[in-house]
Amino acid sequence: MVESSGRRFPLGEGQSWAIGRGDGCAVMLDSRSVSRLHALIQRKDAGDLALVDLGSRNGSFVNGIRVSFPVALNDKDKLLFGDQQLIFRNPARSESVSTASALDQRNEPTTALHTNSLTTILVVDIRDFTPLARTLPESLLSQTIGTWFLRSGQIAQRLGSWAQKYIGDAVMAVWVHDHPPQVGADVMRVLRAVSEINTATEEISKALALPAPLRIGAGVNTGPAILGGTDYTALGDTVNIAFRLESATKRIGLGVAVGERVYRELPVPARSAFARREVDLKGCEGSSIAWAISFEALQEMLQR
Repeated sequence: MVESSGRRFPLGEGQSWAIGRGDGCAVMLDSRSVSRLHALIQRKDAGDLALVDLGSRNGSFVNGIRVSFPVALNDKDKLLFGDQQLIFRNPARSESVSTASALDQRNEPTTALHTNSLTTILVVDIRDFTPLARTLPESLLSQTIGTWFLRSGQIAQRLGSWAQKYIGDAVMAVWVHDHPPQVGADVMRVLRAVSEINTATEEISKALALPAPLRIGAGVNTGPAILGGTDYTALGDTVNIAFRLESATKRIGLGVAVGERVYRELPVPARSAFARREVDLKGCEGSSIAWAISFEALQEMLQR
């Protein structure tokens, strides 16, 4: 990569390279507008390189478009991190598929700035990541979170997610239900994504030889949400409750919590695997009903 000043950052051997102003970053940018761990370039299975934003304060941009999910990089792409501009150079792969054509059609920007749609929101968060992060070198930390973001996003997209956003140490994925009679089938795909992300988390934890295993919690909620714009934003109570259901899994003691509408959309035999729990969700009056399940029971249920 080439900085506007002419300084070059060669990306040699390896699978990932951190971008930020912190020590250990392969691309170290000296600006307070750049987060210590701002973004990550990750080598994908086919050898292409993808840019992942690591929940930075000021965002990462490719050709003027904010990165809210892993974006494939092409030769001469213009990158912006805070106020730092760079040019990505990879002439050997200049014929790679462009970002726009590489993405599934469902991941293209919505045509309307604000669309009230029936959605299912999945929120997955890494448990106790802050104390773990304090014990890791920054290079290993960025590789861990970047790999997890990339794997989680790939799983969600393959199983029909409209968009994914990366927030700190959490992933939010959005499924849009264009055909109401198929909501039940869509919900089962969301739960399959939860199970696969948990498996991927275990694989990453073992592959990187971390001092403690990575663990996740997941919240799933179905309802109307406002979708809008090129930054793939989802807003509304449905989104807020999904985040709170994920947080409630810490108190429930089970890995996954789903809302009432999600539970109703499940096939009747699948419902028996879920336990009814009363939870206090921030912003909701009184107790709310959640349906919870362990990752082990979820995998067993999906295999039936």
